[in-house]
Formats: sequence, C-alpha cells, structure tokens
Amino acid sequence: MEAVPARARACVVCAALLALLCVLPLTDSPLTDAPLTGGSFTATFTSWRAPLLLAALYALCDQIVRRRFGGTFYPVLLAAAFLLTPAAAALVPLPAALLSPAEHPSAPARRAWRAARSSLAVWAAATTHRALGGADAVAHPAFPQVLLPAGAAVLAFCLVLTVLDGAMLAAVTAAPAWGRGALRRTWRGPFTHSLAPVAVHGLAGLMTAVLWKSPYGPVAALLVLLPMGVSCWVFAQYHRERTAHQATIRALVQAVDIKDGYTRGHSERVGQASVMIARELGMDDDRVEVLRFAGILHDVGKLGVPTRLLRKDGPLTPEERRIIELHPEYGHEMVRGISFLGEARAAILHHHERLDGTGYPYGLAGVQIPECARVVAVADAFDAMTSTRSYRRARPVAVAVAELERCAGAQFDPRMVSALAAALNRHGWSPAVTSDEPARASGDPAVTSDDLARTPDEPARPQPPSQRTHYRTGAHR
Repeated sequence: MEAVPARARACVVCAALLALLCVLPLTDSPLTDAPLTGGSFTATFTSWRAPLLLAALYALCDQIVRRRFGGTFYPVLLAAAFLLTPAAAALVPLPAALLSPAEHPSAPARRAWRAARSSLAVWAAATTHRALGGADAVAHPAFPQVLLPAGAAVLAFCLVLTVLDGAMLAAVTAAPAWGRGALRRTWRGPFTHSLAPVAVHGLAGLMTAVLWKSPYGPVAALLVLLPMGVSCWVFAQYHRERTAHQATIRALVQAVDIKDGYTRGHSERVGQASVMIARELGMDDDRVEVLRFAGILHDVGKLGVPTRLLRKDGPLTPEERRIIELHPEYGHEMVRGISFLGEARAAILHHHERLDGTGYPYGLAGVQIPECARVVAVADAFDAMTSTRSYRRARPVAVAVAELERCAGAQFDPRMVSALAAALNRHGWSPAVTSDEPARASGDPAVTSDDLARTPDEPARPQPPSQRTHYRTGAHR
C-alpha cells in the first residue's frame, strides 16, 4: 500500500474494520430467515446455500460486467439484501472484490476498499429493509407494500456508497469535504446521479428476491438477470459512443485553443452561455445538449485560417477579413460527417449571420437563420465582450448585456438576447476567465464610444498608436 496516500490508507482501514464488524454476527446468528430442519449438516448446508450461491453469482456477474462493459452490477447484491440477514448480505460481495485482477501496485488496497465499501452498502440496505418489515414483504409479496422497504433499502445502499466514495475522493485529492461547493461536488452531485441507475438495479434485485422465495425457486429468479445483462450491454454501448463523442469534441477544441491562444477557453464559455439561453427558452434536454456542442465547436473552422491572421495585433485588411470570414464554412466542412452533432452543424455555419441580412457567409436574414445559430451568435458575442484578453480588459456583464440589447433586432435575435439576460439575472455569470497574458493595468486605454458602438463582428478601426484599442472576438481570432 506504499503507493496509496496516507489519508486514503486510513479510509481503507476504517472501512475494512467497519465491514468486519458487520460480518461478525455470522458467528451466532442465522444466515437467512428460512426455517432450518434436519440434522446439523443439513441445517448448515441449507443456511449457507443462499449466501454462497449469491456470492458466486455476484462474482461471476461482476467479472463479466467489469471486463465487457466497464461498469458495476448491483442487482445480485440488492437481492442479497432483500433475502439474507445483514451479516450474511455483507458477506456476498467479498469474493468478487478479493478475487479481482491485480494489475496495479496498490491492488491490495483497491481490493480491500472495493470489498469494504460494497459490504457496508449492502449491510446498510439489508438492515434498512428488515427494519421496515421487508423480510415478510418478500416472503408474502403484496403490491405496493413490498416497494416501501425495498425503496428505502436502495436509498440506504446508494447513500452509503456516496458517502464512502466522497470520503475517499476527499482523502486522495486532499480537498475539503465540507462547504457549499465541496458538498455539491463530493456528496450531493454523485448521489443524485447514481440514484436512478441504482434504483433500476434495485427493482431487478427485488424481482429476483421475490422469485427466489416463490415456489419457482432460485433458478427462475436467475432469469431476471438476463434482461438486466442485455440492458447493461445496451447502456455500455451508449456510454462508449457518448465518450467517443466527447473525445472528438475535446480534441477539436484543444486544436483550436492551441492554434489561437488569444481565445483559449472561449469555446467552453460560449457552450455554457448557449446552454443557459436554451434552457431559458424551454428547449428539451436533447436540444440543450446539441446547443452545447454548437457553442463549443462554433469556431472550429479557425483551424483552416492562417495562424498569422488569428494572432495579428493590428487591424485587418479587407483581404485578411475575407479570409477570416471563411472560417464558418471551414468549420461546417470539418464537422459535416459527424452525425451526432445534428443541427449544431448549421449553427457552426451560420453563427455570423445577422438578422438584417448583412452577416456572412450567405447573408441570411430573419427566420432564414437557423434558431440554433441565433442562440450561438448571442452567446459568442456575450463571451467576447466579458472575457479578458491580452489587449483589453473584460467588460462588465451589465455593459455587455446592454450592448446586446442595443444590437437586438439588427444583429441579434431579441428573443435570444432576452433569454440570456433573464438567465444571467437568475443564475449570474462566473466562468473561468482565461488569458495568455495579463491585461494592461493603468496603461490600458478606456473603452471608447466607438468601441461600444462597433458590433462584435467588426474589426478595430485604425487609431493613432497611442490610442489604439482592438476589439477582437473569439469569432474572429
């Protein structure tokens, strides 16, 4: 365990000792609620049959799911919590954890941690289930009475896993485990995200337990695991596809950030602002996700623009401007074959169109501009005005919103501007502001009226060297 931090080792030891205390009652208590008849050997065999069968089944399922799908499989554990005494249920996950492959220097500590956290979680679930009369409910099932103790057991199971994982995360990262932000990051967030999947596994575990106690016996109960296995496979395929999508987007954004350091982080912030607008407009979750992709990738076409133009400090010549204005078309060509982006591809192509028809690349006007492009246009301009660059300070949010409202109807869709203003008023705006160089301090010229009047797509007007202020947006540079 030398490779494991001291605080993490302490977490492992404490969890292992607690798990040992949970298993100790096995020495003087029955393993199941089934009446034991016959001689001592028969009684012992009957008592141990269910825990051993469930432990072997869980070890098999765990190995298959982890190797094939990269996830966890809780129905057997929760079935054990519904069928066995707490001490016996705590014994079920131990073989799977202790027999897991050792491919890491800290493998013993990892095995001990997996065994302890699973044992404690299933012990808490079994204890909660029995305290609410779950043993009788499973033996004589009646809907919906059987759901109450099972639901409480699932909640306890998920809560213990979240607490243990949060404690280990805080120990490994040496991050504070308390405070508003830490509480949301370490405890509440993981609990909320894991509750629904564990609840589905709990329903499968409950069906397994009810069939196990029925005249059909354990063989029929095992049939419940087949559709669950298929569901795990489908979900794993979806998860892998989604992971590949995220990796594709991340690679494209990193390439843009490397090429144009002036706007590093701009893409992520435009994605965030686009999501705020989409949610304020009441779009469904799928469209919100598409808008996030659109905001993140809106400037991917800059990969086709010469770096010298993206990093030019002076005003653009007409020819240079025409070259830069090709970046929406470059971007659309780059992502045209990525099917999962959907209408985000149209946003990448048209986010520089203006409502009055004077935008580019095609001079679309009004409702001819796709809705997603109108969302990204507002998000892009807002972040450009509120982000610090090496050549100017960030403008206050209120000033940026006022400028968007002034340009609404001519450049921006008023509905999108109003949605962003409402979202900012409700949630605020506090993204991580990035900059390659620190902004000038007292030497920075003030923002002039000409600078405010110029729309975010216009290059800086030539000024005397002592007064020159450039207003370059992430859309251009």
